[in-house]
Amino acid sequence: MNIEARKIQFVQEFLKLKNEEIVSHLQNILNIEVSNPMERFSVEEFNKRIDKSEKDFKAGRIIEISSIKAKYL
Repeated sequence: MNIEARKIQFVQEFLKLKNEEIVSHLQNILNIEVSNPMERFSVEEFNKRIDKSEKDFKAGRIIEISSIKAKYL
C-alpha cells in the first residue's frame, strides 16, 4: 500500500473515532512530529554522538549554561 492510500485509510479511521482522549493523543503525536526539527537518528548514530559528547566534555570542550544565558537572554 502506498503512502497516499495509507493516509486516506488513516483519515477514514480517524473520522470514525468517538473517544476524545484518543483524538487528543493522536493530535499530540502529530504536533510533536511536525514541530520537532530534530532529525531522526539510528541507534548507531545516536551512540556515536553520545561518545563524541563525552569525549568533548572530558577534553574540556564545553560551554557553561550561564554563558549561554548571558549571551542570549
